[in-house]
Amino acid sequence: MFRPQATRKSRLGTGFEFLELLYHATVRQLRGSHSNAVYGMVINVAQAALILVIFVVMFDILGMRRIAIRGDFVLYVMSGVFMFLTHTKAVAAVSGADGPASAMMMHAPMNPVVAVVSAALASLYQQTFAAIVIMLFYHTLFNPLTFHQPVGMVAMFLLSWFSGAAIGLIFYAAKPWQPDLVGMLSLIYQRANMIASGKMFPASYATAETRALFEWNPLYHTIDHGRAFTFLDYSARFTSIEYPIWCAVICIMIGLMGQFFTRKHVSVSWGKRR
Repeated sequence: MFRPQATRKSRLGTGFEFLELLYHATVRQLRGSHSNAVYGMVINVAQAALILVIFVVMFDILGMRRIAIRGDFVLYVMSGVFMFLTHTKAVAAVSGADGPASAMMMHAPMNPVVAVVSAALASLYQQTFAAIVIMLFYHTLFNPLTFHQPVGMVAMFLLSWFSGAAIGLIFYAAKPWQPDLVGMLSLIYQRANMIASGKMFPASYATAETRALFEWNPLYHTIDHGRAFTFLDYSARFTSIEYPIWCAVICIMIGLMGQFFTRKHVSVSWGKRR
């Protein structure tokens, strides 16, 4: 008689409640890197700008300007560096999200889906903000930027993020079993993409033997097509848009199955034995 009755919510109400929870979880992820949110975003932009400057100087010292696509050389470097950073940061963010046995999961509305999606969205927001600020700075002070097909370029940027989040989901599902080993494998994958992403040379200019070393990587395909959408005088003849899409879908399916199995067996006591 005096027992409180839980009111049933409509699907629309449940959807808005999920979006609200996702919003607050994403904001928490953004503010988690630094106590001052603005300072944290400035640090993220500075890191991206520093990596961009390092690659521009390295390309110039090694004499790699001759293999660059005809057009703005800095834009050519940006087209590879920004997609590389977006992909690797998404892998790191999703693989390092709150696990099913973390303290955050003790709060009733929170669940692994919200943790993973909010981590991925926070990573996308940070890298998008950094790319826009750097390109606007370069466009205003140095050389006006023009894009052949800006919609396609943005689509490849988002596909780089999506494929990175999908691969990170596999590491996320496996992490409770062997945290140190999975963390090391995730770091190795991110560092290997410094070379395996193929951002240093266009795929159409490489030999067949060289392309065979990189074609397994979805980021290699998104960077090459991103450059094809960015520059008028370049065509992506040896890469595919469908490959990173199917690769991301398969990785999501594997990650979800692994997460479902892990969630049934994971225990808080696993962390106590370490």
